[in-house]
Amino acid sequence: MNLIIPMAGKGTRLRPQTLSTPKPLIPIAGKTILQRIVDLVSVNSNIKINRIGFIIEKPDLSSEKILKSIAKKNGVPCDIFYQGTPRGTAHAIHCAAPLLEEEVLVVFADTLFETKLDFSNTPDVYIFVKEVEDPRQYGVVSLNQAGEIVEFVEKPEHPTSNLAIVGMYYFKKGQLLLNELKKVLQKKLLDKGEYQLTTALENLRTKNIKILPFEINQWLDFGTPENLLQSHSMILHQQSTQNTNTSKDYKNTIIHPPCYLAPGVVIKNSEIGPNVSIGPGSVILDSTIKNTIIQSNTTIKKATLINSIIGSFVEYSPKKQSLNIGDYSKFK
Repeated sequence: MNLIIPMAGKGTRLRPQTLSTPKPLIPIAGKTILQRIVDLVSVNSNIKINRIGFIIEKPDLSSEKILKSIAKKNGVPCDIFYQGTPRGTAHAIHCAAPLLEEEVLVVFADTLFETKLDFSNTPDVYIFVKEVEDPRQYGVVSLNQAGEIVEFVEKPEHPTSNLAIVGMYYFKKGQLLLNELKKVLQKKLLDKGEYQLTTALENLRTKNIKILPFEINQWLDFGTPENLLQSHSMILHQQSTQNTNTSKDYKNTIIHPPCYLAPGVVIKNSEIGPNVSIGPGSVILDSTIKNTIIQSNTTIKKATLINSIIGSFVEYSPKKQSLNIGDYSKFK
């Protein structure tokens, strides 16, 4: 099975964090979102991944080096495709056309999940879904009495279902999807100004292709700063046994778990946690920090931070409780 990961979006809702780092490459508790996705598929799938196709906006040597290292860590060859100007999900996936000629799993790069992926006895297509309270910002599916998907709606104003598409799709025959993507692009079948994957899926459904929902156990969303911090907290709780940092490791400091403190972090006269990640090379002095992500090589002095996201190479000392600061910033 091939794995395709579209990641050409600009991540505008997560700015300023995404101004210098693509959203999927933002470290969360010591590991990038993208690395977590590839690890999850590799561990939870009963089918060997033949190739990984990463779809990015344009050539970027720094990002491409990271992508290749992620694939290499999992022992899988990879291809990198360029979307250029983003024109919708259907357009993005079509960029990886060479990998769509066989069995394929498509996972969008801001989707972390918890479930067992069993493809030993599957329908033609699986759409991965999760019940949500407000589905208006997602693609939504509706089911018939037999449990089959009978309708796809992209970001409905008046949802008829609360089953949101989580950004994962399985196709037993990728060529079927490729054929429909070509038609969507050739006929310029726009939905809300873009070429949507849901248009291709609806066309497949009308051709009696069996499409079933695959409801996952847990879905972590990283689309907004609020969702990022919430998902970060859940990840920390899940991997809390992997971090053995204690208060005695840092001078005059109290650590409230769960926290991720990278090797080489310096912390003095501070109170850290719960739900805090601090990247390598960062220094925290005389501060209180809770429910916050601090990336690498950042210095925080005499600050109280709650529900904050601080990028890499930041210098910050004023007192303020809730912040979202991008990379290479100075506040004094």
